[in-house]
Amino acid sequence: MASHRVFVYGTLMAEEVVRVLIGRAPASSPAVLINHQRFSIKERVYPAILPVDGKDVSGKVFKGITDRELDVLDIFEDEEYVRRTVEITLTDTSEKLLAYAYIWGNQDDPDLHGEWNFEEWKRVHLEDYVTMTQEFMDELEQIESKTEA
Repeated sequence: MASHRVFVYGTLMAEEVVRVLIGRAPASSPAVLINHQRFSIKERVYPAILPVDGKDVSGKVFKGITDRELDVLDIFEDEEYVRRTVEITLTDTSEKLLAYAYIWGNQDDPDLHGEWNFEEWKRVHLEDYVTMTQEFMDELEQIESKTEA
Protein backbone atom coordinates (compact mmCIF):
# COMPACT_ATOMS: atom_id res chain seq x y z
CA MET A 1 0.00 0.00 0.00
CA ALA A 2 1.32 3.43 -0.96
CA SER A 3 2.26 5.79 1.82
CA HIS A 4 2.55 9.53 1.30
CA ARG A 5 3.90 12.49 3.24
CA VAL A 6 1.87 15.71 3.17
CA PHE A 7 3.08 19.07 4.49
CA VAL A 8 0.22 21.08 6.03
CA TYR A 9 0.41 24.73 7.02
CA GLY A 10 -3.17 25.94 7.55
CA THR A 11 -6.50 24.53 8.66
CA LEU A 12 -5.18 20.95 8.33
CA MET A 13 -2.83 21.62 11.25
CA ALA A 14 -5.96 21.30 13.43
CA GLU A 15 -6.37 17.66 14.43
CA GLU A 16 -10.15 18.14 14.68
CA VAL A 17 -10.36 18.98 10.96
CA VAL A 18 -8.11 16.10 9.87
CA ARG A 19 -10.07 13.58 11.97
CA VAL A 20 -13.29 14.58 10.18
CA LEU A 21 -11.61 14.27 6.77
CA ILE A 22 -9.73 10.99 7.08
CA GLY A 23 -11.10 9.50 10.29
CA ARG A 24 -7.83 9.59 12.20
CA ALA A 25 -4.96 11.78 13.30
CA PRO A 26 -1.93 10.59 11.29
CA ALA A 27 1.58 10.58 12.73
CA SER A 28 3.14 13.99 12.22
CA SER A 29 6.28 16.02 12.90
CA PRO A 30 6.82 19.77 12.99
CA ALA A 31 8.40 20.94 9.73
CA VAL A 32 9.41 24.02 7.77
CA LEU A 33 9.03 24.78 4.07
CA ILE A 34 11.88 27.08 2.98
CA ASN A 35 11.43 29.86 0.38
CA HIS A 36 7.63 29.96 0.65
CA GLN A 37 5.27 32.43 2.33
CA ARG A 38 1.86 31.89 3.92
CA PHE A 39 -0.79 34.49 3.10
CA SER A 40 -4.29 35.33 4.23
CA ILE A 41 -6.88 35.29 1.45
CA LYS A 42 -9.44 38.09 1.37
CA GLU A 43 -12.88 36.90 2.59
CA ARG A 44 -11.68 33.34 3.29
CA VAL A 45 -10.73 31.73 6.59
CA TYR A 46 -7.98 29.46 5.21
CA PRO A 47 -4.51 30.45 3.97
CA ALA A 48 -2.48 30.01 0.80
CA ILE A 49 1.24 29.54 0.28
CA LEU A 50 3.38 30.64 -2.65
CA PRO A 51 7.10 30.38 -3.40
CA VAL A 52 8.82 33.50 -2.01
CA ASP A 53 12.61 33.63 -1.66
CA GLY A 54 13.88 34.22 1.84
CA LYS A 55 10.60 33.36 3.60
CA ASP A 56 9.74 30.18 5.54
CA VAL A 57 6.42 28.54 6.36
CA SER A 58 6.19 26.47 9.51
CA GLY A 59 3.69 23.65 9.69
CA LYS A 60 3.76 19.91 10.09
CA VAL A 61 4.22 16.88 7.92
CA PHE A 62 1.80 13.97 8.02
CA LYS A 63 3.36 10.56 7.45
CA GLY A 64 1.70 7.38 6.26
CA ILE A 65 -1.11 8.98 4.27
CA THR A 66 -2.85 6.37 2.09
CA ASP A 67 -3.90 6.83 -1.55
CA ARG A 68 -7.53 7.07 -0.44
CA GLU A 69 -6.71 9.72 2.18
CA LEU A 70 -4.69 11.66 -0.39
CA ASP A 71 -7.70 11.58 -2.75
CA VAL A 72 -9.89 13.06 0.02
CA LEU A 73 -7.33 15.81 0.69
CA ASP A 74 -7.09 16.58 -3.05
CA ILE A 75 -10.87 17.00 -3.30
CA PHE A 76 -10.99 19.03 -0.07
CA GLU A 77 -8.22 21.37 -1.25
CA ASP A 78 -10.15 22.11 -4.45
CA GLU A 79 -8.85 23.26 -7.82
CA GLU A 80 -7.47 26.55 -6.53
CA TYR A 81 -4.54 24.63 -5.06
CA VAL A 82 -1.94 22.64 -6.96
CA ARG A 83 -0.43 19.62 -5.21
CA ARG A 84 3.34 19.76 -5.65
CA THR A 85 6.28 17.82 -4.30
CA VAL A 86 8.42 20.06 -2.10
CA GLU A 87 11.45 19.62 0.12
CA ILE A 88 10.70 20.23 3.77
CA THR A 89 12.96 20.27 6.81
CA LEU A 90 11.93 18.54 10.02
CA THR A 91 12.14 21.09 12.85
CA ASP A 92 13.39 18.67 15.50
CA THR A 93 16.07 16.81 13.51
CA SER A 94 16.87 19.13 10.54
CA GLU A 95 16.31 16.09 8.31
CA LYS A 96 15.20 17.00 4.79
CA LEU A 97 12.27 15.07 3.26
CA LEU A 98 10.15 15.23 0.15
CA ALA A 99 6.45 15.72 0.77
CA TYR A 100 3.36 16.93 -1.02
CA ALA A 101 2.13 20.46 -0.33
CA TYR A 102 -0.88 22.33 -1.64
CA ILE A 103 0.40 25.52 -3.31
CA TRP A 104 -1.97 28.34 -4.35
CA GLY A 105 -2.48 28.13 -8.10
CA ASN A 106 -2.73 31.85 -8.87
CA GLN A 107 0.72 33.43 -8.34
CA ASP A 108 -0.64 36.95 -8.95
CA ASP A 109 -3.84 36.71 -6.91
CA PRO A 110 -4.73 40.24 -5.71
CA ASP A 111 -6.71 38.72 -2.80
CA LEU A 112 -3.58 37.43 -1.05
CA HIS A 113 -2.37 39.67 1.76
CA GLY A 114 -0.58 39.70 5.07
CA GLU A 115 0.21 36.71 7.24
CA TRP A 116 -2.34 34.05 8.28
CA ASN A 117 -2.37 33.25 12.00
CA PHE A 118 -3.21 29.67 13.04
CA GLU A 119 -3.86 30.45 16.73
CA GLU A 120 -6.24 33.28 15.85
CA TRP A 121 -7.99 31.07 13.27
CA LYS A 122 -8.46 28.32 15.89
CA ARG A 123 -9.98 30.80 18.34
CA VAL A 124 -12.32 32.45 15.85
CA HIS A 125 -13.14 29.86 13.18
CA LEU A 126 -12.30 26.29 14.26
CA GLU A 127 -15.76 25.30 15.45
CA ASP A 128 -17.54 26.50 12.28
CA TYR A 129 -14.79 25.06 10.10
CA VAL A 130 -15.16 21.59 11.64
CA THR A 131 -18.93 21.79 10.97
CA MET A 132 -18.27 22.84 7.36
CA THR A 133 -15.73 20.01 6.97
CA GLN A 134 -18.29 17.49 8.29
CA GLU A 135 -20.83 18.77 5.73
CA PHE A 136 -18.20 18.41 3.00
CA MET A 137 -17.54 14.78 4.03
CA ASP A 138 -21.27 13.96 4.20
CA GLU A 139 -21.64 15.31 0.66
CA LEU A 140 -18.57 13.40 -0.56
CA GLU A 141 -19.86 10.15 0.92
CA GLN A 142 -23.26 10.68 -0.77
CA ILE A 143 -21.55 11.24 -4.13
CA GLU A 144 -19.37 8.15 -3.66
CA SER A 145 -22.27 5.92 -2.63
CA LYS A 146 -24.16 7.04 -5.76
CA THR A 147 -21.21 6.27 -8.06
CA GLU A 148 -20.73 2.84 -6.46
CA ALA A 149 -24.41 1.91 -6.80
